[in-house]
Order: sequence, then C-alpha cells, then structure tokens
Amino acid sequence: MKLILLGAPGAGKGTQAEILSEKLGIPTISTGNILRAAIKEGTPVGLKAKAFMDAGRLVPDEVITGIVAERVAREDCANGFILDGVPRTLGQARALDAAGVTFDAVLSIEVSDGEIEERMSGRRVCVKCGAPYHVKAHPPAREGVCDHCGGALEHREDDQPETVRRRLEVYHAETEPLKGYYEAKGILSPVANQGSIEGTSRVIMEALGV
Repeated sequence: MKLILLGAPGAGKGTQAEILSEKLGIPTISTGNILRAAIKEGTPVGLKAKAFMDAGRLVPDEVITGIVAERVAREDCANGFILDGVPRTLGQARALDAAGVTFDAVLSIEVSDGEIEERMSGRRVCVKCGAPYHVKAHPPAREGVCDHCGGALEHREDDQPETVRRRLEVYHAETEPLKGYYEAKGILSPVANQGSIEGTSRVIMEALGV
C-alpha cells in the first residue's frame, strides 16, 4: 500500500505514520530524514540539496522528488511505503507523478489551527532518529529520552508559537491545495481529528479498509 499523509504541521502525521508502518509492515519515508541522510552520505542529489540549503535557499522540487524517487525504489518499499512531509506543493505532486511515483490513498488529517498551536507547545522530537513525541499525548517512557534510540528530545524552533503561526499560513497557501489535486484523482480520504492518537488511528484504518 502506497500512502501519503497530509495535514498541517502538528496534525499528528509523524505519529500516525509510525503506527501505520508497524501495522502494515511498510516503511515511513520522512522528507527531512531522507534529505539529512542523502546529505550525510554525500550522494549526488544530497550534495545538490546541501548547496541550496547552505545558500539559504529552498531545495527545488525536482531535487526533493529525485531523493524520494530514489528512496521508494529500494527493496524495503516493494510492498508499499508511507510518505510524510512530501509532497508539500502542487509542483512536488506533479513532479512525483512525472517520476512515476504512484499512490493508493492520500489521507488528510483535519485539525483546527487553534488546536495545532496548543499541540506544538508540547511537541518534542528525537535529535538522533527524528521520532516524534508529545509531553501529554505521546510521552516517552523516560522524560527527555527517545524510546527507540536513547537520543535526547528537543523542542524545536519550528514548534515555537510565532513560527507555528507562520508555518500554518504557508500550509494553507501551499500544501492545502493538494487535497483538491488528490480528490480529483479519487484517492483522497479526509480523516477527522478524534481527540486521541488511538481514535484517529482507528478512523485511518477504517478509511483504508484494513
């Protein structure tokens, strides 16, 4: 099953992707993680991305989609994958289409801006593996320590209130139009926020018919 998770920053995409990955036995592909890995490994596409980032510029759509296309061609994606954080724009969606990367379903997690701002204040992310946590909704077993790799958890600059409001503006302008794009393809499933991780996960599974 090839899936995209859409939703505003802080909607719970990372957490739900992790749950889906375990239940379906397919990998989650986070753009941030594969970008960092490509840069660290010094791959040709990674070096291209690094040059743009070092210059303070956005990484172009064709570079992002090139990294994604390389990643989904690996053996562990043979039975499917979950994309989290890409595509972010209509340009990226069209570039993925052009690269022959297809999807079975696109899940859009619907959460209000007010709740997003409240959630972000409690969000923490592992500095080593990128695993997501929340001090109330999804705390680690040991405070400040990742359950998976033992890395330290941080409250990222991205999750500060002013930054969150700016990110929501960008989401509504650039990423939300993807819902119409995938609805027109007949593969969009909106997922209403259920107020708990388990509740939202249950609705996602129902939408996927698994």
